[in-house]
Amino acid sequence: MKRPVTMPALSDTMNNGRLIRWLKQPGDVVKTGEAIAEVETDKAVMELEAFHDGYLAGPLAEANGELPVGQTIGYIADAAAEVTAAASAGPMPTSLESVPPPPASATVGRPSTAREASIAAAGGPGREPSARARALARHRAAVPAGEAIRDTAVEPARAALGPAHDAPQTAPQIHSVQIATEHHAESAFEAMLAEGPPYRIERAPSMREAVARNVAASAATPTFRVTARLSLDPLQALAAKRDVSLTLLLARACAVAITANPLFNAAYTPLGLAHRTRIDIGIAVDGADSLFTPVLRDVAGRSAAELAGDWRVLLGKVTSRRLSLADYRGATFYLSNLGMFAVVQSFDSVVPVGASAILAVAAGRAGGAFFTLSCDHRVVFGADAARFLQSLEEALLTPEKLL
Repeated sequence: MKRPVTMPALSDTMNNGRLIRWLKQPGDVVKTGEAIAEVETDKAVMELEAFHDGYLAGPLAEANGELPVGQTIGYIADAAAEVTAAASAGPMPTSLESVPPPPASATVGRPSTAREASIAAAGGPGREPSARARALARHRAAVPAGEAIRDTAVEPARAALGPAHDAPQTAPQIHSVQIATEHHAESAFEAMLAEGPPYRIERAPSMREAVARNVAASAATPTFRVTARLSLDPLQALAAKRDVSLTLLLARACAVAITANPLFNAAYTPLGLAHRTRIDIGIAVDGADSLFTPVLRDVAGRSAAELAGDWRVLLGKVTSRRLSLADYRGATFYLSNLGMFAVVQSFDSVVPVGASAILAVAAGRAGGAFFTLSCDHRVVFGADAARFLQSLEEALLTPEKLL
């Protein structure tokens, strides 16, 4: 018996995953819990573990291909004899671009308009149609001319998504409302781009797409900003003297200010404000091709030495792309420090969902650095922000207390 290995959902925002490499080859013995592949999620590179004892069997999805969650990427066979049979089963889809067309028997008509027929066409010289546009065009091509697309779910024209266990698993469904909305958005961008020079579309890495989704979700937050010029000299001197991360000391200073102004540790919900009992600060970190926000836990209640050890571990995970869900979820406040870029005079940040504020720290200059506090107006008001910045200034001027 062969059991399919599927692209796992390793985070709640993950729609697709990129298969980085196989750690085992067809015919290799695998044990339950043993790593058999590496998968890039929208936040990190994680190991995919075997769910059953047996032998890794093909066909295997090719490395560096991006596949939807639930897509079969390989198999685990109970017997070695099944490996050879599995290897001759044909190639595995390698990416989102490998979506097969619908069966010929399903194609009973043509797109009802020339505009529908152009869905999969290039939006400008040199552009290749997107996988989503081609899938939409193929779906519309299966609808007779003049017949409306019903609101019933449409199964995507992909191979059946195999389960991770014996129980059957239903493929993701796409509704006509979703198709129409996405097509409208694509058409608007195509029209805009067609007015300019030739272009090509290149799919963003999963991690960048995750940032785009999160920022778009945050756009609905009613935000206001308050900026203050505060001295960083005492903090920088202490960081150099004690060989402590300046960003870590800034996080401690934020925790002091939050303790004095607890609304900044709350979050808006439709049922009321969620008041958290611990200060967990998410700190923006620049990755090679994405933005990461590893979270320091209990910043107010733990020693600076303990926090420094955790921060080194988190930075190491960012570098190796080994952040787990617990490493970057659940922050109650956020900090973004661009002070290492001398050219940055001031900036502001987007308030992430689940927090009431984020502090943006620019480069220090004569007279101080600009600190911009972006706030959720449903939770805090302008006077609250002013008091927070006052508390922050006091903490920055007495940095020894932060240790």
